[in-house]
Amino acid sequence: MLKKNEQADPARSVRERARAIARAGSLEAALADGNLPKVIDTTLSEALVLGLLKQGVRKYFAIFGHGSTDVAEILRVYEEEGVTRTFNCRNEVAMAHAATALKWQYGETCAVITSIGPGALQAMAGSLAAASNGVGVYHIYGDETTFGEGYNMQQVPKEEQGLFGQMTAIMGRSFVLHTPEAIRNALRRGSMTVHHPYKAGPFYLLLPLNTQPAALRINLAGLPAKPAVPKLAPATDEAIKAAAALIAGAAKVAIKAGGGTRGHDAAVRHLAEAAGAAVVLSPGSTGVLPDAHAQNMHVGGSKGSISGNYAMNEAELLIVIGSRAVCQADCSGIGYKSAKAVININGDLADALHYNHTLALPGDISVVADRLAGELARIGARTGKDAWLKACAAKKDEWRAYRYARFAARPMNDAVWQRPVMAQPAAIKVVADFAKEIGAAKFFDAGDVQANGFQIVEDDRSGDTFTETGASYMGFAACALLASAAADHPRYGIAFCGDGSFMMNPQILIDGVEHGVKGTLVIFDNRRMAAISGLQHAQYNTEFKTSDSVAVDYERMASAVAGVLALHGGYSQESLRAALRQAKEHDGLSVIHVPVYAGDHELAGLGAWGQWNVGNWCHDVQNEWMEQDI
Repeated sequence: MLKKNEQADPARSVRERARAIARAGSLEAALADGNLPKVIDTTLSEALVLGLLKQGVRKYFAIFGHGSTDVAEILRVYEEEGVTRTFNCRNEVAMAHAATALKWQYGETCAVITSIGPGALQAMAGSLAAASNGVGVYHIYGDETTFGEGYNMQQVPKEEQGLFGQMTAIMGRSFVLHTPEAIRNALRRGSMTVHHPYKAGPFYLLLPLNTQPAALRINLAGLPAKPAVPKLAPATDEAIKAAAALIAGAAKVAIKAGGGTRGHDAAVRHLAEAAGAAVVLSPGSTGVLPDAHAQNMHVGGSKGSISGNYAMNEAELLIVIGSRAVCQADCSGIGYKSAKAVININGDLADALHYNHTLALPGDISVVADRLAGELARIGARTGKDAWLKACAAKKDEWRAYRYARFAARPMNDAVWQRPVMAQPAAIKVVADFAKEIGAAKFFDAGDVQANGFQIVEDDRSGDTFTETGASYMGFAACALLASAAADHPRYGIAFCGDGSFMMNPQILIDGVEHGVKGTLVIFDNRRMAAISGLQHAQYNTEFKTSDSVAVDYERMASAVAGVLALHGGYSQESLRAALRQAKEHDGLSVIHVPVYAGDHELAGLGAWGQWNVGNWCHDVQNEWMEQDI
């Protein structure tokens, strides 16, 4: 046992502490059994690793450089002793996505580590996905030295202090560890950010090159742990009863289930059924209500659906749950044309009060929704809603018929491929059905694949689809597969990528093989940015610079990476199914290349059913927004 003030070789002391934690099973257990002293002399780098361990962070995605060699050495020792795991990557954006997916899908809080300068900027750019979707991840970047001896290589070359800290503070919450002893305060702020119960996000720790190896004495028992916050709800029943009365008195009620409803499936269903409300999903909340449930009107918004947008437009009373009112989710503020009042359930006060004429019910979604549902059942609030739900059901039938006509479409002659190929909705449906059949998680990338994807999936629970619509970050889906290699209990995943999105982070194939990913990456290749081409045609009747003339053999490219099974998906639904089955049998990462149609055939897309404040639509949308009361 290492004594409190024992003078020992620093490297040996690090290893002894790591070994004590490994034997005990956790930092707290090692402190409790006396094999780890409460007060130790160490460095900032080890104090950080120990502090993160106390919060349950034991996994790191890293690209080390001269700005992070000291913390890398600590992680080397701790990994050798079985305490932490570090996954070396080849692109900072990619590992930021993987870390986001690990927390989003599996609930495991982890950390991203980069060097100073370009790597940090890349990781910060990738952190936009975590920030936009409310996912808590630690981002740890190297930073300029504190002595001010002159410019450090890769720092921002400007005569001003703490510029990287300023940039990260704009993106989220940030702390520059200029003084090593501030580690305790830094980790307390970080813990309240990455573990926030309602609005988590990335937390940025800036480590100056010279403070990482700086010596300090630290009290391990005084380091902050992961916060345990009780579920909150309105203190009295006054607001609950007022909301129930509003619902009972409205003939047409719609629930907008935002991304925050993920994991609150039972409460959303309980409330919807008690309220007699049509439920409109956001792209990130598919599965919160089973797809076939009579009150599930599917996705609504700027892309939306026939049924989802009908419910949004016609509802007299809107119940918003766990949504931050993103422009695409509420048609840039004009999606609720008939709504006279809003009930908003959200843990964040700003989001809960986004709309006018709002009765806010702040707090935990399940707790609040269940209390409200109980009051609705008591007063019989569902009475009188049958005509409304029948009209919505007719629109859902119309939407289903519209979709399935496109799913059954035969291959179409494509000008680029010079042969018949599948349209994207039909191809995506084949892969989505296969994922459901084998119980795989689905990840959708930005662009046309994503836009079609959330109109296609037929989930029966949240957590089966992850579509990064918060930042709509090209390249996210492929990188998200890497999370399964780091997870304690991995799940087979299928990434749905466009050709453009895949090329944002193709090196993920190398990382995937290196760390043992088992999953499939499907590249839907239409040789263009089809989502933007379509938008240009809709707005200006032409397209501009959204395609190129360079053919890429993705099957050959993927097969160049040892360990990747590269397949061609063929030109029919049958050949694509066969490729998916073969890919699943491979003990590792598979890539399937699927040529898809791009053009104006009426069965080639699923259409847009709402409005959006972009391009030459802005004038009309903004004028209509000015007339909105809510």
